[in-house]
Amino acid sequence: MGKQEDFVLRALEERDVRFVRLWFTDVLGFLKSVAIAPAELEGAFAEGIGFDGSAIEGFARVTESDMLALPDPSTFQLLPWRVDQGPATARMFCDIVMPDGSPSYADPRYVLKRTLSRAAEKGLTFYTHPEIEFYLFKDEPQDGVEPVPVDSSGYFDHTAQSMGADFRREAINYLEAMGISVEFSHHEGGPGQQEIDLRYADALSTADNIMTFRTVIREVALSQNVWASFMPKPFTNFPGSGMHTHVSLFEGDQNAFYEAGAEYQLSQTGRRFIAGVLRHAPEISVVTNQWVNSYKRIVAEGEAPAHISWGHNNRSAMIRVPMYKPSKGQSTRVEIRTLDPACNPYLAFAAVLAAGMKGIEEEYDLPPEAEDDVWALTDRERASLGIDPLPRGLDEAIAVAEKSELLAETLGEHVYDFFLRNKRQEWSEYRAQVSAFERSRMLPVL
Repeated sequence: MGKQEDFVLRALEERDVRFVRLWFTDVLGFLKSVAIAPAELEGAFAEGIGFDGSAIEGFARVTESDMLALPDPSTFQLLPWRVDQGPATARMFCDIVMPDGSPSYADPRYVLKRTLSRAAEKGLTFYTHPEIEFYLFKDEPQDGVEPVPVDSSGYFDHTAQSMGADFRREAINYLEAMGISVEFSHHEGGPGQQEIDLRYADALSTADNIMTFRTVIREVALSQNVWASFMPKPFTNFPGSGMHTHVSLFEGDQNAFYEAGAEYQLSQTGRRFIAGVLRHAPEISVVTNQWVNSYKRIVAEGEAPAHISWGHNNRSAMIRVPMYKPSKGQSTRVEIRTLDPACNPYLAFAAVLAAGMKGIEEEYDLPPEAEDDVWALTDRERASLGIDPLPRGLDEAIAVAEKSELLAETLGEHVYDFFLRNKRQEWSEYRAQVSAFERSRMLPVL
């Protein structure tokens, strides 16, 4: 038993923890959980908790179903919304392993760990800082009924006795009680739309934090008799929800993206990383924007990027290099604006890092900066500037991903095959649906 395991076992007694929830994530990004008694935890640390992997989306075939959930003691936290409801409940994230102790090829957390280790071999650590948007609705969604937002406020609005402000305050209290630092929070552009930005952390911690964040937000919403949704585009006429993510690479304690005196203080490593993400953006789109609905946000061209471009402080570009602060060279970073809050964060971060590292390793040249409003340009103007579109639908994203060696290598054969098979099925089911748009447009005249 290591020091971290000993700390957790002592904490169980000191804090009267009666239930320990072991969390892990399936290939599509849905949180799974099993509760064990504290007396079972020492054995779980040593041997894991067995479960049927064939019952989890994308994990295993029936003939190879035995898997083990191995709790990570560094992720131990009490669940704050359970504190006033009897004995305490704690949670830990798990790594999924096979009966022989080898990592499971189907575990999204392992996919990210494997990609991070490849960067670590070059002395690099990947840090991420997500800005997570979501909507709050008055009631649980009902099939065929458009949801009603909890308010009619807009971007940065401050409203007396605002439900959104009260909600964000309680959610942030819970997040910080679980060791998740919050940097900013505010009302976003759509009615009922909120944004909470998590502080910088290494990518694995951030992915764990995003999974925790989504759970906290839903728990707080239910406690306040409202409904929270991370759906990328719940309304036709209001903004979609994104997860703009600031990223950087560190070499030891030095920011590898920073170079004093360079244009925008952006190093050659930073420029090549951007070039890699740009070049491979269509291939990884199926992971960063994994749902049919994700592309409704992209094609709307509101705050979401629809084209492959970069720019300094240009919010219409897919990748933005934020304004440099002379006293904060270590904060040099790039903002990737494609990701949405419904993605599997482990797979999305792995894909982004792999694309950026490819640019560094193969010394990609950064294309010219987009200095104009990319949304305002015509297709012909964008083409003349070499600005190509991102996939405009899940079907296009799948077609590009099917030819991607980078994505196959990053996800691993099992996750890659299952993920694309699932996406093909989703697209097939979506394509067969008759929409409200078709009925309202065509029934009166055809």
